[in-house]
Amino acid sequence: MWITGSILALFVLPAVLGLAHRAYLGHPHWREASHAPTGLSPAPQAHPDAVVQVFAARTWGTRGGVAVHTWIATKRQGDDHYRRHEVIGWRLRRGIPALASGRDNPDAQWFSNPPQLLVDRRGEGVEAIIDAVEAAVASYPYANEYRTWPGPNSNTFTAHVGRQVPALGLDLPPTAIGKDFLPNGAMAARSPGGGLQVSFFGALGLLASPREGVEVNMGSLVAGVRFWPPAIKLPGVGAWPPTSPDASGAD
Repeated sequence: MWITGSILALFVLPAVLGLAHRAYLGHPHWREASHAPTGLSPAPQAHPDAVVQVFAARTWGTRGGVAVHTWIATKRQGDDHYRRHEVIGWRLRRGIPALASGRDNPDAQWFSNPPQLLVDRRGEGVEAIIDAVEAAVASYPYANEYRTWPGPNSNTFTAHVGRQVPALGLDLPPTAIGKDFLPNGAMAARSPGGGLQVSFFGALGLLASPREGVEVNMGSLVAGVRFWPPAIKLPGVGAWPPTSPDASGAD
């Protein structure tokens, strides 16, 4: 009985409350949703140094109650623009790859949802990180595939880059559904934050990492605890309390 109660308390109830809250708040039609910049990325003209940032924003519609969309933005030293790397499912309906990688606004709202800055690396050592990020983007095996659940999706992509680029020090939120879908049918892998994880096609698994803490995945809903900075991780809620990324140079 206590196992059932724990599952309800840690996984089902937070997810249901998140969906209900999202439905209550409502959302604009996707044609009217905002993609305005938010000022989280430094202007290239004022900041010539190299920059790598990772963002997460609630997805459009009711499913934003439990899920986020993630992406990566890069700017090389001296460049007057950013490149944005992400996976977008609706691109497939237009006959183009789901993987998008090119010049774009780095810190825009995602269908009127403000982004959260997860990683912020600037200055010395970041050019090498950008080289590694671009190589990881090119190696992503699902550029022409997208599946909302359990993956591969936008969060599968960002997690893949995190695994290939340890210097990012990536700790994706538990609301990044799809992050635990391991490429090529693998059942075990390095976690995006440098620990270890086992995962059954992204729908059931366990993760342990000094950076990410301990996470349990049930049906792609993730609950757990991060040790430092301390945080509780719950479906729908995310990591609480939220933390600000280190804006210094590369780790």
